[in-house]
Amino acid sequence: MKILVILGPTASGKTRLAVQLAQDCTGEILSADSRQVYRGLDLGTGKDLEEYGPIPHHLIDVAEPGEAFDLFQFQQRCLALLPEIHARGALPILAGGTGLYLEALIRGYRLAPAKPDPTLRAQLHTLSNAQLTARLLALKPSQHNTTDLETRERTIRAIEIAQATLDQPHAPDDSPPVSHPDPDHDFLILGMRWERAILRQRIADRLRQRLETGLIEEVADLLNRGIAPAILEALGLEYRFVTRFVRGELNQVELFDQLVQAIRQFAKRQETWFRRMERHGIRIHWLEAAKDPLQEARTIMGRNWPEFSRFSSPPTPPPAETGGSAHPDRTAPDRPPR
Repeated sequence: MKILVILGPTASGKTRLAVQLAQDCTGEILSADSRQVYRGLDLGTGKDLEEYGPIPHHLIDVAEPGEAFDLFQFQQRCLALLPEIHARGALPILAGGTGLYLEALIRGYRLAPAKPDPTLRAQLHTLSNAQLTARLLALKPSQHNTTDLETRERTIRAIEIAQATLDQPHAPDDSPPVSHPDPDHDFLILGMRWERAILRQRIADRLRQRLETGLIEEVADLLNRGIAPAILEALGLEYRFVTRFVRGELNQVELFDQLVQAIRQFAKRQETWFRRMERHGIRIHWLEAAKDPLQEARTIMGRNWPEFSRFSSPPTPPPAETGGSAHPDRTAPDRPPR
């Protein structure tokens, strides 16, 4: 089963490219974003639902804010959706920037289901942040997901999962989890790449637009609906900082300056994770996003999957009356990220 993956840092244009390719080859899009699963978190997570049009899309708006939705659930839902999409004669297109989610599916992580443990949580809530980190590292000495350490809730959830994994008779106790890639899965992975200065500007422009078009109102509405501030804070980035603004803890200038810096740092962490994936042997074909990523993606798809070669070149113009021949475009070989 062929599976196309489109990854990249935030604000790199992944959704638009995924939609364009889905239109080309009858695709269905699966979101690989750990926050887009939550209903009501629209502007802050960049769902951009209007971009999809008639393209079927999955793993968006499948849980309520505050409801547990972890890596295991993402992986299991994807594994259930892939054969369904394939049976409809469509190409599954996995698009997103949550590196751990992508890697878990590509490498076939063996994951343990872990239900919330109220007793364990009550114990963990009495510990300091430093004690929680120490406990997680004691359970998983080679802890690979640093996002688990960003907030108390993430760390507590990571401890729950790690403890459940250890409690299974033959579960692995090291990280990353044991990998069992499905030999029937043929992944082709495309990455969106921008020059650092341009990406930083795109992040600022997009944030400014979201603040002007309703992000603050979105967060205020979530709070008015009874979503606890701690839950929104735990979701990070836009929801953390806008919650603080709505509660009067930040002014407008502080909101923008602190949030844009946090998003830029997040983008750098995403890029670090993608480089880590490459070190683990995952081939990423990097696209020059500032040029013509759609045509470059078509070319790579045609080169790797011959049945898609009809999309690899733009239509050839008819020959001039004086004769001559049309020459196919030549594309540069893939270049690693800078």
